Amino acid sequence: MQEELLSNLKMHEDLNAKEILNIMKRIGRIDDDSVSSSVFIELLSHKIPKVRLEAVKNLGKFKDDVVIDALVRHYYREENSNVKRECISSLGRQRSEKLISFFITTLEYKDPKIVLQAIRALLVFKNHEEVREALIKVMDHPNEMIQEVLNIELNPAPKRSRHNHVSVDERLKNVVVNGDVLNILSGIEEESFHLTFTSPPYYNARDYSFYSSYKEYLDFLRKVFIEVHRLTKNGRFVIVNTSPVIVSRFSRKHSSKRYPIPFDLHNIMVDIGWEFIDDIIWKKPEYSVKNRVGGFMQHRKPLGYKPNSTTEYLMVYRKKSRDLLDWNIKQYDSETVEKSKVTGDFDTTNVWEVDPKFDKGHSAIFPEELCRKVIEYYSYVGDLVFDPFAGSGTLGKVAYKYKRNFFLTEINKEYFETKGFKKIPTSIAITLAPIYPLGISFVIDKAKIASNTDNKIPGFLLVILIPSYNKNS
Repeated sequence: MQEELLSNLKMHEDLNAKEILNIMKRIGRIDDDSVSSSVFIELLSHKIPKVRLEAVKNLGKFKDDVVIDALVRHYYREENSNVKRECISSLGRQRSEKLISFFITTLEYKDPKIVLQAIRALLVFKNHEEVREALIKVMDHPNEMIQEVLNIELNPAPKRSRHNHVSVDERLKNVVVNGDVLNILSGIEEESFHLTFTSPPYYNARDYSFYSSYKEYLDFLRKVFIEVHRLTKNGRFVIVNTSPVIVSRFSRKHSSKRYPIPFDLHNIMVDIGWEFIDDIIWKKPEYSVKNRVGGFMQHRKPLGYKPNSTTEYLMVYRKKSRDLLDWNIKQYDSETVEKSKVTGDFDTTNVWEVDPKFDKGHSAIFPEELCRKVIEYYSYVGDLVFDPFAGSGTLGKVAYKYKRNFFLTEINKEYFETKGFKKIPTSIAITLAPIYPLGISFVIDKAKIASNTDNKIPGFLLVILIPSYNKNS
């Protein structure tokens, strides 16, 4: 079969580009030393870049000086960036030390993809002093992917946390804390949470959140997600549900103000050390959202168009790690992996159609279906799931239902009276009274558990927090 294809390819002058490409893509490995590379070298002069690209790929299957010389010469005369990159890839497969100087010169090329391919070729010889020095010089390259690759390849891996990746602190299992999130989190040991899913308070657009400025609001969120980053286990996820918000206009002489929270928060998250993974669109039925397009429906005047906002974002971030997701998965035993597998239908796109949930006790409640998707897609059975802005506690209820543990914090005590909290079984509700200084951790003293007249939530225990100085501080 291969012999027939190569024979047909020799007649390339009588074939069109599509026919030539079809033949070259079907050739496969070339193990026969009697096969000549000449036909592929001839095709390096073809006018169609895709043909030249495929010719270069096939030349990478040969290992001889004739091919090396042909590819080096072609690299310098080739104008198409993809073909140039493939020249370096094919030359890299030669693993020839005599190409080191050539690869070092290509590190200066302006296309980052070509530089990355040259780095890949040189890493085979990274123990050579000349190569290491050349790569170190490129570490301050402006391209972030080049910086990241070289940082991983040339610097020793940081020590992994001493914490077991799967284990959960018993003191944090199925606990709800009423208090300021930053004060609460400061007393928790690092790498405690497997997953965080939350919807931060709206910026001055609802009756439960007030900030003196947009900057103050973003600064507050920065502090919260810095703490969440510290408390998230290696390579695990945080999903943040946000959307642009509109603050009503001052008067008819002024315009309303729209704040792009997901986009401003994104820069903060990346700066903290979160790696952006996905943007999931939560699509709601149009009847469920505020009517903004009504005026335009009447006048139809250009510039006055304001569409109804039927979507919110679920921005997915992973705590940066040198470990790939396979490492995270391998930390669990086979039984847990099997129990955690997503069964039945699942979302195949990043657009999730979920009806919103309304509750008189909270104006922006999480739909249970939204929580289910996030919990099933991004955590394992037995994991600890966290929501720093728990609201009416929907995430805890769903987490418990799907055999995950939860830890929730919420500053507004009124939400503890909502139906959502009343439906969370076997949980502990904690009222955090005084604000203790840094260096103090909070311990649940089981002996101090007692009935309390302030505890009006059926099925909950009010746990008195006993401050104790953290010996590690």
